[in-house]
This record gives sequence, C-alpha cells and structure tokens, in this order.
Amino acid sequence: MDDSISSPPSPRVYLETYGCQMNIADSQTVNAVLRRAGYAAASTPEDADVILLNTCAIREHAEDRVIGRLSDLARLKSKRPGLKLGLLGCMAQHNRAALIEKAPWIDLIAGPDSYRRLPEMLGREGFDPAIDVRLDRAETYADISPDYEDGIRAYVTAMRGCDRFCTFCVVPYVRGRERSVPPEDILREVQGLAERGVKEVVLLGQTVNAYRFSATDFGSLLRQVAAIDGIERIRFTSPHPCDMSDSVIDAMANEPKVQPYLHLPVQSGSDKMLAAMQRGYTIAEYLDLVARLRRAIPRLALSTDIIVGYYGEDEADFNATIELMKEVGYDSAFSFKYSVRENTRAYKLGDSMSEAEKGRRLAEVIALQESISLQRNRALIGETFPVLIEGPARRGVGMLAGKTPQFKTTVFPGREGATPGSTVNVRIESATGHSLAGSIA
Repeated sequence: MDDSISSPPSPRVYLETYGCQMNIADSQTVNAVLRRAGYAAASTPEDADVILLNTCAIREHAEDRVIGRLSDLARLKSKRPGLKLGLLGCMAQHNRAALIEKAPWIDLIAGPDSYRRLPEMLGREGFDPAIDVRLDRAETYADISPDYEDGIRAYVTAMRGCDRFCTFCVVPYVRGRERSVPPEDILREVQGLAERGVKEVVLLGQTVNAYRFSATDFGSLLRQVAAIDGIERIRFTSPHPCDMSDSVIDAMANEPKVQPYLHLPVQSGSDKMLAAMQRGYTIAEYLDLVARLRRAIPRLALSTDIIVGYYGEDEADFNATIELMKEVGYDSAFSFKYSVRENTRAYKLGDSMSEAEKGRRLAEVIALQESISLQRNRALIGETFPVLIEGPARRGVGMLAGKTPQFKTTVFPGREGATPGSTVNVRIESATGHSLAGSIA
C-alpha cells in the first residue's frame, strides 16, 4: 500500500498582454515572479485558475478593448466562481476606481511597481478586490530574471518610469519617475540571453537614452552590452530627442553591433505645438539632431511618432507637420489621433477639434508616410544587406523573413543552411512601403 501523499497540482495562470514592448517585458517579469511562487502557465483562459490582463493606458481605445475583454472573461468566472481575474499594468494604475465600477468581478488590481507582491495578492480571500498601485521609485525588478520567450530577439528593460511629463502623456503617472537598472544586472541578463542563443537584444525604457547609473550613461551601457560574445545586434527604444547625447551618437556610429536604426519621436512639426506639449525642443533643434545623426551614421533609418489634433492645433500647425515629414523623410511613422487622457497635464484643456477632422488629418499623414516609405524602400533595390533570419515568412512556401540592420522586414526564398538566428546577405529585388524582397546573394 502506497502511503505517500501526492502534492496538489500547481495553480495555473493565463496572462494576456496589451500595449508596448515595455508591457511585454513586464509580463515576462510577472511570469517569473509567479513561477517562483509555484504557479504554472496555462495555455488558454479555460484551463486557468488565474487570468491576468497586463494593460496599456496610453490611448482610450486600449482601455475600451480591455473592458470588452473583461466582460468576456466574466462569463468564465460566472461558471467557475473560484477563478481569479486580475488587471495589471498602466491601465490598472491609471483608472482603478472606474475599473472596479465597470468590472466589479475583478479580484485584484496591480500597478507596474507591484508585481513582486502578486502571489500575496492572489492568496488573499475576501469580498473586495486586492488593490496595490503604489509607485515605488526604488523598484526596478533587477533581481528577477524574466521568463523570456524563445526567439532570436529579446527585450531587456534598462530603465523604468519617465521624468519628462509631456502634457499629453500619462506614463509618468502610471509608471512613476525615472530609475535605471544597475548595469551589472543588465549585463547579467544579456549574458544569459547570449548563452541561450539570442542574437539581438533591444534595451527598453520610456526615455531609454536618459539612462544613467552612477558613472554609466547610455552610450557607455551600449558599449558594455556590445562586449558580450554571442550578441550580434543591439537596438533600443524609445529615446527622447533631448537625451540624444554625443555619447549615444558615438556608440551608434562606432560600435558595429549597435544597429543603424533609430526611433526618434517628434510628435508635431510645429514649434507652437511642441511648446504646448512641453517636449523640450524646437523643430530647428530637432532637424539639427537629425543632421548630426545622419552625418555620423550614413545608413541610418529613422522612424517617429506623430500626434494629430492636439489641443489648439490649427491648419498651419498641421501643415508644418506635413512639411517636416517631407523634409526628414522618415522610413516609417506611428501616427495617432490625440485623445484626452485623465491625469495628464492637458486633461483640463479638453478637445479643440472634432473626431472627423482628426481623422482627416491622420489619413493625410498616413498616406504621405506610405508614399515616403515606398520611395525610400524602392531606392534600396539592387543593394545587398545582411539579414538576421527570424523564421518562415507569413506568406509563400519556403520563404523566410528577417530584418536588415535598418530594421526593415525582408522576405526571400530559403536555402540550405539559412535557419533562424543565422545572418545571410540578401540582394533586394523589389519593395513595398512595408517590406523588402530579394534573394540570398
């Protein structure tokens, strides 16, 4: 007779992630925290004992989407009352009172600085939800190694929070003030990733190039990461134009592993709008920075963020944005209609433009950028680029896809030896506004 007592199965967690790469990195940290506490991953919500949604609060549409998803999940909870449902991240931090009103079946709400307390919150019993949205200027999760997903690219958090307080942005209020992860912890993470076969790391931070820990600035950090054997490519996002120092530019120009691609948010082409947004630079200063970058890094690809319809934007301001796009010639752009966000500095101003007019302006920006992107990509036909293979292309039997140093998606027929993680030279034969196509040279 077997007198042994089997241990109960581990509780299973299903985690959905919404929003930016910072949220993806945070979810990997959450997975590591819960794994340490004895939780296992569930492959579907139906298989889970705990369902967590890691959320974004940057745009109103993201919140609407999450509320809709919570309503769907409430049906699972009604069938299984023991199921716990939690909301994590920026949306939880930003709007917790309204969330409890809209979704009273939530069991816990945790902000971005509360993840190490999740096991304790999940173990709590009671009628009211467990809520922890305290911001912590010391919390970097530097001692927790995230559960990275398999692949050739990994995202490593270099700093958290933001001190910029742009008037349209909720990030400083939901992620707290800037604090940098000690460089030795970043290097330890990257070394571990290199040993697992990761070829490319992306350093993350809301204003990542503002990184500073003791005597280490961001340019120095890039060089230290580049010294790790096995890592072939280094990228970072998102920098702020005001923090693009000579040290960072020098690292991009002279360290071969730091790739010639930069996301440089501008938001508007109008000095009046930039001042109203409290961005900290003028268009002349921004254009001077672009010129310095392109002189130092001749094959540089640039992308940007653009907001249309910010409070007070008139036709002249909008036309200034259009002209800036033509002058800079961005390789790509992420464009958005301004939406009023509670708790931002601009919230009290409200809106000065109809949604229809915002939509018209956004459509014009998108159409112009599509044209510019197509023109810039077609100019690359006939050139050859080293492409880091990511895996099979979405379309086409036997086709592979990867990225050039300029972060342009490139599709090409596979051949023996061309496997994910390897780099091949691809000669570009055709292009769209969104991708390149060619064959292995």
